[in-house]
Amino acid sequence: MSGRGTQERKGRQPSARELAMDILTRVEQEGAYSNLQLNAALQRANLSREDAGLATELVYGPISRMNTLDYFLNRFVSKGVNKLQPWVRSLLRLSLYQIMYLDRIPSHAVVNEAVNLAKRRGHQGISGMVNGVLRNVLRSPDKLVLPESLGPTERIALEHSHPEWLVQRWIGQYGEEAAEAICRANNEPPAVSVRVNTTMISRDGLLGEMEEKGMDAVPSPLTPEGILVRSGGNMALTGWYRDGQLSVQDESSMLVGDAVGPEPGMRVLDCCAAPGGKSAHMAELMRDEGKIIANDLHEHKQKLIREQAERLGLDAIEPVTGDALELAGRYPAASFDRILLDAPCSGLGVIRRKPDLKWAKTPGDIEEIAALQYRLLESVSALLRPGGILVYSTCTIEPRENEENVERFLRNHPEFAIAPDVPPAWERLLGTALPRGGGVQILPQHFHSDGFYIARIQRLS
Repeated sequence: MSGRGTQERKGRQPSARELAMDILTRVEQEGAYSNLQLNAALQRANLSREDAGLATELVYGPISRMNTLDYFLNRFVSKGVNKLQPWVRSLLRLSLYQIMYLDRIPSHAVVNEAVNLAKRRGHQGISGMVNGVLRNVLRSPDKLVLPESLGPTERIALEHSHPEWLVQRWIGQYGEEAAEAICRANNEPPAVSVRVNTTMISRDGLLGEMEEKGMDAVPSPLTPEGILVRSGGNMALTGWYRDGQLSVQDESSMLVGDAVGPEPGMRVLDCCAAPGGKSAHMAELMRDEGKIIANDLHEHKQKLIREQAERLGLDAIEPVTGDALELAGRYPAASFDRILLDAPCSGLGVIRRKPDLKWAKTPGDIEEIAALQYRLLESVSALLRPGGILVYSTCTIEPRENEENVERFLRNHPEFAIAPDVPPAWERLLGTALPRGGGVQILPQHFHSDGFYIARIQRLS
């Protein structure tokens, strides 16, 4: 990034486009997480709500559509996109993204803004190149069309902007039609859903209050504690959130607590608990009666779990720090009624929330994490009492991390089996979600919620 541009920006309010360009450049150059960079930048910048929304769109959109944008830009940039300075590449990507995907912004305004930004940040030659590239794009809309000769993998990868290796993998696992639906769903904006803290207020009660405030909110069709908020801004900034009446959580994630089915007075272990949303949900289902050991590897995340429990007024949660692989040595065997292993995973079910993931992951990452998941499952299962339930869950759609781990565990441990009863909330899943390895695989297109795998394993008496 040029020193001159940095000097000029000191003391000057960045525009939404400039802010987005800087974040995109840092994400690419430093491997920074887009959501963390964006949140920090929006807190520093004093943008209007409309401009903050545009900046958000111009960060996540170009990351989501990156290989499609680069494919078309390479038709207009003579030396190729990869030879450009990173900030120039980011500027061209977010400009082409607006031209291709945002109807509400006039194309000539996109070009003018890009040229002005290039002049401020670079020199005359760069602004001239940016101007020439983008004006050629506007003059040649026929060049923004994919050739009909592409095979299924390459076509889906370019049309819906995913790495080819991932598309090929999903075609093999789920078929071409489902693979394309996964990729399409990954580019949709995520729904806003909240979980009602039923120790404080009923779902109907909170829906009534939202209705009084003119918000568009409806009951979740998937989970009895969930509400879908179609309009209403950032729910984490509301009085309901501050007072502990709700938590922001995806519907698929809420199904995990329902699958554990903890009852008042039970002793529950949440092995990988941070930031504490599922621990809190389970405590609410237990009416805050009993004990939940909420473990996480990192000490600073223990603080997040504690803050979450305090905000929600939940005393049943006891945050602890440690390696989940060592839990079997810290607690007596067969000492928990319920165990939740929400295992660390590749995260390939939450790409619509974290678009950087699809460009960062490799097949090797999947193999490595699947091996760790299996070790965790074997280790913590010793802590489950006979008749107790262990829920294994991930936010990925990768069979290697999901049903293959569960099937292998059950083969090697005949004293465990898939729990015979089905939680009431799961009845809504049947017929849509995929039965896999005795559990359910929710794909991102099934309910417009996160991709999740959930299996209920019982220790036989």
